[in-house]
Amino acid sequence: MNVHIKIRALLALVTSLALIVSGCGSSSNGNKHSSDIVLSDKVTINMMHLWPVAGASGQHQLVNKIIDEYQAENPNVIIKQEVLDNERYKAKIKVLSAVNELPDVGLTWAAGYLQPFVEGKLFTSLDELLHSELQDSFVAGTTEAYTVEGKTYALPLEFNIAPVYYNKKIFERYGLQVPTNYDDFLHVVKTLADNGVVPIVLGNKDRWTGSLWYMYIADRIAGTETLANAIKGSASFTDPGLVEAAKRVQDLVDMNAFNKGFNGLSNDEVKAEFMDSEAAMYLMGTWELPNYTTNQVIPQPFRDSIGFFKFPTVDGGKSNIDSWVGGPGVGLFVAENSPVKSEAKKFVKYFVKRWGEESVTGAGVIPATKVNTSKIQLPQLYIDLLNEVNKATNITLFADVQMTSGAAEVHLNQIQALFGKEITPDKFAKAHDAAIKTGK
Repeated sequence: MNVHIKIRALLALVTSLALIVSGCGSSSNGNKHSSDIVLSDKVTINMMHLWPVAGASGQHQLVNKIIDEYQAENPNVIIKQEVLDNERYKAKIKVLSAVNELPDVGLTWAAGYLQPFVEGKLFTSLDELLHSELQDSFVAGTTEAYTVEGKTYALPLEFNIAPVYYNKKIFERYGLQVPTNYDDFLHVVKTLADNGVVPIVLGNKDRWTGSLWYMYIADRIAGTETLANAIKGSASFTDPGLVEAAKRVQDLVDMNAFNKGFNGLSNDEVKAEFMDSEAAMYLMGTWELPNYTTNQVIPQPFRDSIGFFKFPTVDGGKSNIDSWVGGPGVGLFVAENSPVKSEAKKFVKYFVKRWGEESVTGAGVIPATKVNTSKIQLPQLYIDLLNEVNKATNITLFADVQMTSGAAEVHLNQIQALFGKEITPDKFAKAHDAAIKTGK
């Protein structure tokens, strides 16, 4: 046998062995032993999230780090990302859910937002993951927000409260002190407006941003219980305290408390104004913390200039200054009809664990999993807000997240109309009651 024939025979043998190994290495359910080498049998997990590099650099980098680690440990898995900003994400999820083409893994909000996805059998239960080593990892009360009829359909990543961030240098320039009551707050607003400084940035095109303002004022005047019961439908938004809160919103508009054109601008657009030191205050969740602490892209002098205060109390009001608007942030879901559901669940389990370990120092966010800060060097702003979470007397979940999807849409539209002075506080209240009564 000449050398060419020998080489051809050897190649044929190698090819045959490769086919045998390939056939033995795969199974009908896609499971593989660690010793198997199957180059052609890749599992692709499609993930959609809302942390673009432009607006959420810390979170964006952390997502990529976790994905890179997972792919390195699981060479048969490819994670494909689609990244959208907050509002585009919400819009696309709605479209995809209508045709039952959700990504394998994505982000969802809790409570009322989650409900229609569960009722439509679009999310799969993640109870098995909760009963794994993640069982005691979460802050009390976080996973419950993602539970429907005893089953958990998403695992939370963040826990948020909404402080009023303020620019200390602007306050100092006009001799202003941090307000602890509402009258002091109005003095701050008036002083800034009189001096041609934008007191508060608000991007109310997104509507939930204005809802934060209404919720806090309603909480401070009518009380936590009254607000919570009105949202649930067991009390009325025509309660005098809740109507007064709507009136106070319009009073702020009349004082020029907010930037011009706020109802036509998105949150991302106005955030830039605050970060350029062109406005004094910004009411937003602690998911913004990275931009004031760990985000190296943001100049250090600006980060050093940012403080926060709790939403001021109202004289004669029924709430206290340690009552917050906030709650669990976004959580990871797995699509019920995902063709790679088993692998997607493994990835979610890994992601939640690594997010909890890395998000504090890596992204500067407050995770939904328990944090031992005793051995971590953290920015003071982060520590102070984490302490506020721990001593909060109450945390009221965002109204639009609590409500059913139909009522939430009415609430958000009414918020925008209220700020735009297109409706009266009385009509605002009645529209809420009517929407919540329908139960849709």
